[in-house]
Amino acid sequence: MAGGETGKELSSFLHSGIYRFPNSNAVFMDPVRVLNDSYTRFRVSPSSYYSRFCEPKENEDVRIPGGESRKRKRKKGKHDLNERERSAEKRHQEARPFLLTAHEALLGAWDLLSFLSDLKRDGCHLGNKGSSHERKDNELSFVGLGSVWQAPLYEMSLHFYSQKKQGGDEGMQLVRHGEGVVVPIFSNLVSNETNDDAEAEFLDRWFILPRKSCFHMSDLGQIRNLIPADSAHLFNLIVIDPPWENRSVHQKSVYPMLPNRNLLSLPVKQLAHTEGALVALWVTNREKLRVFVEKELFPAWDVLNVTEFYWLKVKADGSLIGELDLFHHRPYECLLLGYISGKGTNTEHASFKTLQDNQVIISIPGDHSRKPPIGKLLLDYIPGPKPARQEQKRMIATILLSGRKGRKHPEWFQFFSNCIAKISQLLVI
Repeated sequence: MAGGETGKELSSFLHSGIYRFPNSNAVFMDPVRVLNDSYTRFRVSPSSYYSRFCEPKENEDVRIPGGESRKRKRKKGKHDLNERERSAEKRHQEARPFLLTAHEALLGAWDLLSFLSDLKRDGCHLGNKGSSHERKDNELSFVGLGSVWQAPLYEMSLHFYSQKKQGGDEGMQLVRHGEGVVVPIFSNLVSNETNDDAEAEFLDRWFILPRKSCFHMSDLGQIRNLIPADSAHLFNLIVIDPPWENRSVHQKSVYPMLPNRNLLSLPVKQLAHTEGALVALWVTNREKLRVFVEKELFPAWDVLNVTEFYWLKVKADGSLIGELDLFHHRPYECLLLGYISGKGTNTEHASFKTLQDNQVIISIPGDHSRKPPIGKLLLDYIPGPKPARQEQKRMIATILLSGRKGRKHPEWFQFFSNCIAKISQLLVI
């Protein structure tokens, strides 16, 4: 890559959070920079987001995909793969060339590699966009709080602000409106319709709601309440991240899981915009799960033209977080995308922009199971009108699901909505 072109791409990355490798199927993403586009007065703390920041230890061998490490662990005895495992291995071998090519593109971008170790630092060239706040205690378990009998009594206090011009050349003054609005936090749509960040207080903790955003947390039985009465408020992009059934996750009790078949009841078709919607579903590498999605789930949702992306996870030095060919712990996850025709379009004649298959998103992972924000990458493929200000009519729905924490606790969902290019997040401060 030429020096001038390299500097231009890095400069663009510092502003957008996305580094596009030339002539490649891959991009590198800094989720912190992407998320910061959602906020006006605040920014996400890099050291908080990258709390699991993977840095190579001293004297640790950097493993090159397909190569051998000098320090070899004792290998377990090989066993014959069953039919599902053979199918999963076949999928991996089909993905492998694309993943290797993407990783080689990252290793060849010296300007970006030299910058990665700075991503965790709060002062990493993010400008003076606002204050950064570290999480000083553990996050609240909203799933646990919403499952107890006191849940209907829990309330959140919202504080709204606006910018008011001061006299002379003194600039803008931040003005708070009233004493705050108190709303139920569970089984209720909590929204910030203003053009500025709203501050919210709940159980002596503070949260930030980005401008033009909302969220809804409730048990799965209430999910149909998300369907808006006004078709103008339906969604052009629907991102779903389920807690798929997983034996190792169950053994480690990382998070409660959701039976796969429960996803069939999600009202995805009813949430899709009348002009169509792009559906993005995060999946694991389990073959049983992939067959379920392809044969049952997507047909039930009327999702067509399915395309596959990959999320490749790396450390701060650009090396993979694990061996590429390790069967049960691949250093990548899959994102399945497809289109739903809206009520106003004919399924057979619907015209959607074709997604390029086998694209790779590279990033350093944050907290366990936290996915990178993908809305900005999909802007050009989302159906619907493209007005001068896209955020006026093109909406994102992000649905995070949770399984049972016990027999007495229902399955749970968290719903976030924000205007396009501004992924909804609750930022703990």
